[in-house]
Amino acid sequence: MSAFPIAFFILWAVAQTALWRISDTAGLIVGILVGLIVGMFFVRGDWKTYANTIFEGMTQPVAVTAIVAWIWAGMFAELLQDGGFVDGLVWLADVAGIGAALFPAITFVLAALFTTGIGTGYGATIAFVTLFFPAGILLGANPILLFGAILSGAIFGDNLAPVSDTTIVSAVTQDSDIGGVVASRFKYVIIAAVVAFVGYVFAGQFMSGLEIAGDAQEVLVAQSEPVGLVHLISMGVVIGTAVAGRHIVEAISWGIVFAAGFSLILGLTSLGDIVMFNAPSDAPLAEPLEFLPVLTVVEDANAVGVGGSLINGAAGFFELAILVLLIIAAAQIMIRGGAFQVILDWSIENLATNVRNAELTMVGSAALINAVITINTAAEVAIGPYISKIGERFNLNGYRRANILDGQTAALGYIFPWSGGVLAGFTAMQTLPGEYEWFETGMLVTPIDVVPFVFQGWLLVAVFVVAALTGFGREYVIDRESEEVARI
Repeated sequence: MSAFPIAFFILWAVAQTALWRISDTAGLIVGILVGLIVGMFFVRGDWKTYANTIFEGMTQPVAVTAIVAWIWAGMFAELLQDGGFVDGLVWLADVAGIGAALFPAITFVLAALFTTGIGTGYGATIAFVTLFFPAGILLGANPILLFGAILSGAIFGDNLAPVSDTTIVSAVTQDSDIGGVVASRFKYVIIAAVVAFVGYVFAGQFMSGLEIAGDAQEVLVAQSEPVGLVHLISMGVVIGTAVAGRHIVEAISWGIVFAAGFSLILGLTSLGDIVMFNAPSDAPLAEPLEFLPVLTVVEDANAVGVGGSLINGAAGFFELAILVLLIIAAAQIMIRGGAFQVILDWSIENLATNVRNAELTMVGSAALINAVITINTAAEVAIGPYISKIGERFNLNGYRRANILDGQTAALGYIFPWSGGVLAGFTAMQTLPGEYEWFETGMLVTPIDVVPFVFQGWLLVAVFVVAALTGFGREYVIDRESEEVARI
């Protein structure tokens, strides 16, 4: 019964998003809250332990890391958006002849490269949904296919990047070095990526885009300007800093500094666009200091507050942060209550009967846990010891175990409608109608609709299923023992 809160939430999420077509983060928050409250009535003994377990889950470092990445990426993407980067992308695509049909495939490649550089699929998803998604819509690309391409690119980089938290966790939990893990998993990732790219090129020919009212689409494309492309440098700074080994928060912070600097120097935005204090006229020193570029005196009480790119970029992810913390809390209850242990012990004893079945069990277990724990890094931390236990029973190499583990968590963390990657992208997408006059709420992609079009995710899972069945890439401890010792 310790699985009740998370099971209740999944049923609630499926009903809300799939059956009733309501993509509302606040509604999902209510679902997990109700699950946690009802789950309390199944507790044996003191309810205090149950309550403390909720707090224990909500303070997990992996959850906080994801939330921080969302907030920083949100501020960075908002600055680039206000700095005209979308206009620059539209201009470049139009001049280069990248039409609607090819745009999703190109977006997949660029998102994959960007994520591989910075190592955070969540941050890349937010940036690309904020910037590339509206550009693609303007050019006539299909929004569902485009969202799927962005998520697929995030999967590629999250799975392969040496600085990705999932790469690091998968290597550490399987007692392997990061360099060897990355080198050994490239063959799996690239097979899925090549087929996914062909899939996006093919699907782009048949899936049409949305019509923007009147001739506004042609006018907006014609009015696009190349100056916003200066922010390619800002993105390059983030990639370069991350590749140099800096923390992702530091890398994105440097991107924010460069983006703000370029926007101010080139007149793309003002200081007030980045941060603005809207004070009431009766506030002390409000009118005498109104000459400051970041202060405005307003008469309307509803207009009082703080605005600008930085605040708007960060605030958009507060609801999502609350939801993720609660989901991790429910997962912690499942772990502490024993349901997690029972499921895995049963699979180890009854399914992992030979090396092929053992690898299929590893694939299935990692997939199942990722459906429950929606933050892929947290799922890896939870399932990692069990993957190691199954693999060691059949003398499987640590690289092989790490690749099976990360392949499923990286892929499915961007497929399930309630997963962190999808929700991060959808949350960023919900801000677009307020940013562009032409962007209507009907252009938003419901998370359930994008599920079949996350090609890289589905193909990566399929690659590992085939690898388990055929033995492709399978290595035992003795196959790499001397190399591992040399690396260490």
